[in-house]
Amino acid sequence: MQKSKNIIDSNKDKSLSQTKNIVSNPIDKSGLVAKINVLGSGINSAKMPHSIINHHTDKSYVTVDYAGFIKDINDIVKNSADIKDTVNAFHNMLVNRLNCTYTALGVINEQSNTIDVKLLDKNSTVYSYKVFMNDKDNEIIKALETGQIQVLNNSEYLKIPSLINAPSVVIPISIQGKNVCVAVASDYNVNNHINLYQLVGANLGLIVQNSELYRKVSQNSYMDALTNLYSYRRFHELLSQELKQAEASKTKVSVLIFDINDMGQINREYGHSKGDEVIRVVAGKINENIKKQDIAARYGGDKISVILRNMNAEEAKYMAEYLTYSISCCLIDDIGPVNKVSVGIATYPDDSMDKEKLLILAEQAVLVSKTKGYTNGRSTIVSTQDYDFWDDTALNSFAVVMAKRHSQLGINFEEALVEQFQNENILSQNHLIEVVTSLASAIDAKDEYTKDHSSSVSRYSVALARAINLPEKEIERIKLGALLHDIGKIGIPEYVLTKPAKLTDEEFKVIQQHPTIGVQKILEPNPLLHDLIPIVKYHHEQWNGKGYPCGLKGDDIPLAARIVAVADTYHALISDRPYRKGLSVEKACAILEEGAGIQWDKELVRQFISIAPSLATKI
Repeated sequence: MQKSKNIIDSNKDKSLSQTKNIVSNPIDKSGLVAKINVLGSGINSAKMPHSIINHHTDKSYVTVDYAGFIKDINDIVKNSADIKDTVNAFHNMLVNRLNCTYTALGVINEQSNTIDVKLLDKNSTVYSYKVFMNDKDNEIIKALETGQIQVLNNSEYLKIPSLINAPSVVIPISIQGKNVCVAVASDYNVNNHINLYQLVGANLGLIVQNSELYRKVSQNSYMDALTNLYSYRRFHELLSQELKQAEASKTKVSVLIFDINDMGQINREYGHSKGDEVIRVVAGKINENIKKQDIAARYGGDKISVILRNMNAEEAKYMAEYLTYSISCCLIDDIGPVNKVSVGIATYPDDSMDKEKLLILAEQAVLVSKTKGYTNGRSTIVSTQDYDFWDDTALNSFAVVMAKRHSQLGINFEEALVEQFQNENILSQNHLIEVVTSLASAIDAKDEYTKDHSSSVSRYSVALARAINLPEKEIERIKLGALLHDIGKIGIPEYVLTKPAKLTDEEFKVIQQHPTIGVQKILEPNPLLHDLIPIVKYHHEQWNGKGYPCGLKGDDIPLAARIVAVADTYHALISDRPYRKGLSVEKACAILEEGAGIQWDKELVRQFISIAPSLATKI
């Protein structure tokens, strides 16, 4: 990593005076972090106050209207009731006034000992990740520790492979003399704009401080007004305490989530007051029937959560059965008995030792419970230990939970899926194939036009491998490698993957990174998959040496990668795309034949054309 070109001591500006050490963060996770986590929604350059929109596309010097810049800041400060809108407004201003290619905000998360970073680029694409506090070489950590603005000639420290590598600035933000945040911006003219960035940092600090004071005064943080149970925020605090105690005493804690079904129908047919009554009655019945040591809380909307001390999954399931029976005995005027409640259970430390992951698994179990419906009129109670994570129902439920949780936790479905994959205990070759197939299908599902692409490419690759009489063991390797050939697209922004028009040169460079991303994120961390690296890494190399990422030529390209390259191209040609309908088998084969000996191995193309008519032509 290159060293800073220039370090500006923020002590030179009183408005940016910083402490030399990172201290306890006065901003708790339910306040600023939660608000910043929804950063990126509603970005609109047209909302810029007093701003003439000039989208610069080159790296030349930008003439700055200083009076307009200062007026924009004043207008943002004046209208800074919502921190999310404020950060978005600063993003718009820096993009349009200074031609920044991206901006970011990082906030200390003391619970995980990380900096939670949200980054927005010019296209309003949001990147979320964490920087560990012990990563002392990271420029974000340096800015927080030193209280000094870091001016850099690159953005490699952000560790986002698809991000354009441009000069950048990291600005520590101080609140009451404590470094709690950093702002980041990319700017090809950063050295000429350093005073403006100091001004931005000072004003962001004031806005964040005022926002936190307003939040603390206005919120009722402990009790939920409707149910008289603990609030969602208090539930998180209490669960954190319970998990710490369980860790110390080596005991278990189970989390139950009850989801009252058909609430939308009840609200439509009987009114929201009747819906509130149902929630109140269910909450009261749960609170009546749990032990004194256990904790009930409103989890939000029509969900009630319960923390069960010193209970494993089986004991928690028994308690859930008792509670659902108690709930079913309740009669609501006009509605009757409340017997449609889905229940999900996750247990510490068996399912996870991390609080947020535990809740994600409990929410996933609730959705699985919903899909299973009812047995003999009673709710199906589902524990995380009752189902295979890679089952279609469980995987779809997980995707729904992660989509909802993305804004809260700063992780998305693909990131969580990869983590689950890396932690999976592979029991056999068949198990590995099942998990890899599910993983590839889940990634393909990001785009309706690439659905089932990986499984089809795998099938075509196997057919071609058999046609040239490869050993069965090698065919199995090719089958797996083809399933994972596009797995690196988890690191590519969706606006690039799904763009209907021709990609720009910069966007194509981003796409070209997916083989390397797949190897680094998926294959290298897993020893069982190391022999698939040549397939995934080199399937976009070309016979004439003009492919990527390494420009390999001819027989230097591994045979397995050459096989997948032909199968991959064929499936892309016969499949519908946003910009064209799928081609016929004859037309696709003609294109392969035309590129034989140029893009693809000539002999492999000849063999594939001979078997293509016997393969399914449409998905």
